[in-house]
Amino acid sequence: MATGYLSTHVLDTARGVPAEGIKIALYKVTGNSHRKIAETVTNADGRTDTPILPAEKFQTGTYELIFFTGDYLRETGQAGEDPLFLDQIPIRFGMADQDAHYHVPLLLSPYGYSTYRGS
Repeated sequence: MATGYLSTHVLDTARGVPAEGIKIALYKVTGNSHRKIAETVTNADGRTDTPILPAEKFQTGTYELIFFTGDYLRETGQAGEDPLFLDQIPIRFGMADQDAHYHVPLLLSPYGYSTYRGS
């Protein structure tokens, strides 16, 4: 059985705080097919309460996280005019090691973002 798992968090780099209340959806990607396998919301620390993909459901493969940032940017007064520049942010990535902890954070500002493989 795999012992790997996937976690994520969101930091609001424009305000210098964790981003609370951002909905995140996780999809398994196979070719042109996307299958939603999890959905959660960030807590006060900008993290999810549990891994978005826990060890008991972990499989290697290609995945996509979609961060629904629009409502958060509106609520924090950072949105600007509609349509928003960053309403939804997709991050596609691969996980090849069935026993690894993958951490894919989002560093967010109203007009830019970055990500990396964290620990």
